[in-house]
Amino acid sequence: MSEEILINVTPPETRVAVVENGVVQEIIIERAERCGLVGSIYKGRICRVLPGMQAAFVDIGLERAAFLHASDILGPQGESRGDQIHELVHEGDMIVVQVVKDPLGTKGARLTTNISIASRYLVCMPALGSTGVSQKIEDEEERRRLRDILQRYVEAHEGEGGFIARTAAEAVQEEALLKDMAFLAKLWRGVKDRCALVNSVGLIHDDLPLALRALRDLVTPEVERIRIDSRAMVDKAVPFAGKYIPEIKGRIEYYQGERPLFDLYGVEDEIKKALHRKVSLKSGGHLVIDQTEAMTTIDINTGAFVGHRNLEETIFKTNLEAAQAICRQLRLRNLGGIIIIDFIDMTEDEHKRQVLRALEKCLARDHAKTHITEVSSLGLVEMTRKRTRESLEHVLCEPCPCCGGRGSIKTAETTCYEIFREILRESRQFEVETLLVLASQEVIDRLLDEESAHLAELEEFIGRPIRLQAEALYTQEQYDVVLI
Repeated sequence: MSEEILINVTPPETRVAVVENGVVQEIIIERAERCGLVGSIYKGRICRVLPGMQAAFVDIGLERAAFLHASDILGPQGESRGDQIHELVHEGDMIVVQVVKDPLGTKGARLTTNISIASRYLVCMPALGSTGVSQKIEDEEERRRLRDILQRYVEAHEGEGGFIARTAAEAVQEEALLKDMAFLAKLWRGVKDRCALVNSVGLIHDDLPLALRALRDLVTPEVERIRIDSRAMVDKAVPFAGKYIPEIKGRIEYYQGERPLFDLYGVEDEIKKALHRKVSLKSGGHLVIDQTEAMTTIDINTGAFVGHRNLEETIFKTNLEAAQAICRQLRLRNLGGIIIIDFIDMTEDEHKRQVLRALEKCLARDHAKTHITEVSSLGLVEMTRKRTRESLEHVLCEPCPCCGGRGSIKTAETTCYEIFREILRESRQFEVETLLVLASQEVIDRLLDEESAHLAELEEFIGRPIRLQAEALYTQEQYDVVLI
């Protein structure tokens, strides 16, 4: 599989795209004014304890207080505590925490006291004395090799914490792993020293900027080249790679073509498409993706696709194609949390099994952790995808000022009838000579056309003239009835 990573850098934002076989699979955007906080370590103050939620709010210097659940508070030996929240922390306590989820919508950041610091090959867990290996490394012999290397280092350097081998550590030489562990241990000692010196709320250690994080976290052996369109960032990326990830240094290229990098690969078009509800399938079917605060729902429709043999074949083929498209859309849009997929009903159990396996196979390439259930009796597949940052839609968009995020607005007809009711209310309460209706052009046009007879009847009923005035800045739902 051919894979490329594209990095577009401008002063206000950095954008990263992962392209596999010419198809955009993932887009990450970080803006200078709203940098991601995941991985950052803060010294915070407990500002409120909530026994009913088994949680506490922590002031870490952000606009909104962050959230710390009792299950995310470790004991002195790195063990999970089963205590009640009021036994673990008290208002006014100073505490060292790490952000595990960025603020999402109206929710503050999610915190943990289980600090972890990542490098290219490893994750350092200072509070733990044990070791582990990524589940994505399946070869048992390789898992044993990695575990042995990590365990020997931990035993020889007691007190420096534990380590977990990341997927990128597979087949990496012992010397490189030992160098990584020594680097992480030194980095953690620096963080501890700063924590001891700082007595106020604020940032202690922040993660790398997005462009360098992409080199650390997204580059796999399949990545043939990394194209960056900023000379300043290339000058940072090459030395960074040379020091920490030497095997990818030669794959970094400075792109200076006349055509913008994201235009060249069609990434801009993919970003526009990823903001639409409807996703077309090659077969003629389509997906409808609805993102809400509680969950994301995905509905599959056959559309114009008709199979050559029978309806069951049509449904099966559409569902198979949809399974692949859904996995791509989850990564592209960075959809997380609870996801409900409504596949078209299949009667054959073998078809259901194959569709589910296709979904699992495609999700295996996803960097985010996922969990899938079997097809339910209602034909639904429930799944979860770990969410650590905002979705593409939440980064790029805001709720529509006309509908407030509902996705629909009242018809001109509905607004007209609301105006009629308001006129009746006003005329009964106040003695006036004339009533003036201010509304959008669409509503005024309807009052003068389809509703003109009703308006005349109302005028006769209240015994007062009604004047109409179009307001260019009013939405179709907005109106005012002014007494003159």
